Amino acid sequence: MNLLLKILIPLAILAIGVAGAVAMIMARPQPETRIPEVLPPLVRVEPVERRDVRFSVHSQGTVSPRTESVLVPEVAGRVTAVAPSFASGGFFEQGDVLVEIEPDDYRQAVVMAEAEVARAELQLARVGAEAEVAIREWGELEGGEAPALTRYEPQLAEARAAVNAAQASLTRARRNLERTRVRAPYAGRVRQKQVDRGQYVAPGTPLATVYAVDWVEVRLPIPNAELRYLDLPLDYRGEERRRGPEVILRADFAGTEHEWRGRVVRTEGEIDPKSRMVHVVARVADPYGRGDAADRPPLAVGMYVRAEILGRVAEDVVVLPRSALRDDGRLLVVDDELRLRFRDVELLRSTDRDVILRSGVEAGERVCVSPLAVVTDGMQVRLAAEAETGEATS
Repeated sequence: MNLLLKILIPLAILAIGVAGAVAMIMARPQPETRIPEVLPPLVRVEPVERRDVRFSVHSQGTVSPRTESVLVPEVAGRVTAVAPSFASGGFFEQGDVLVEIEPDDYRQAVVMAEAEVARAELQLARVGAEAEVAIREWGELEGGEAPALTRYEPQLAEARAAVNAAQASLTRARRNLERTRVRAPYAGRVRQKQVDRGQYVAPGTPLATVYAVDWVEVRLPIPNAELRYLDLPLDYRGEERRRGPEVILRADFAGTEHEWRGRVVRTEGEIDPKSRMVHVVARVADPYGRGDAADRPPLAVGMYVRAEILGRVAEDVVVLPRSALRDDGRLLVVDDELRLRFRDVELLRSTDRDVILRSGVEAGERVCVSPLAVVTDGMQVRLAAEAETGEATS
């Protein structure tokens, strides 16, 4: 009996547990079956506006002087003095004496040339007096016109030539004396100083490299395809050069971006054989002047600048973000029923940020700018702005 109880009691407990589990499973509520809702893709749109747009072409270059010269002396001698501004970076005005060469020998040459002029003039006067005497005696003895030799014409010609030669020597001596003071050919700045006081120089010895500060120029490369957006002053033989487009130059200096304005003055006559680019030259006036902006630095030679060349004006065009144009060159327009429609357009220009269209869309239409992996014509979409508005309202 005890053995039988030990077997039946566990079996009864197990049966009760199984029955309870079955009852709980049968009594649980049945889950509600719901069909999943498929929402149309969410897209962002850009409204179409037609307006006038001025094209611009971007380039870059390095500032260089319009005029640069190497100063050399025209006479030899020892440098006796230099101007305070005769140093690298120093400014000077046109006519300033930059270098003085020892003038004593050239002063003596002037004195000697003056004496030679006096001797030649005395000899001319003596020969002239002798000619007058000879002509008078010939008239008293022979009568009639005296021959050329009697009139001392060869001697007078020689004496006059000697006077002219002496005067030319005096002019040269005075000019050499003046050349002992090397003057600035224009208002400018010293780039590199190569001599100093006490140094002996000969004609042709480089004294310094200087450049003018009235203008600076920037050589700007432009791709051939970008030329159609600009009104460049192309030079033709026998025609007067036209006024070029305006240029805005920008550069970073001391952590701040600064701006200068200039103008394209010419187009170089050759196309770069390696890059196939055309180079234009922009000019900026008074680069070292303070101008209206008190904190703006000078547009110094050697500065790297970014250039924006203002071009032609396109009238009644559409400007859209670059993402609006699909790989096949078409747009996706969202119609009034919130469905996508493919649209062929006439593209005027495409940049990294924008596309400019001549035709294909009208003002007020909505263009999809969101990336979509799969697109079909007539596909239903939702507008991101309306979705955000609905969420905010709820």
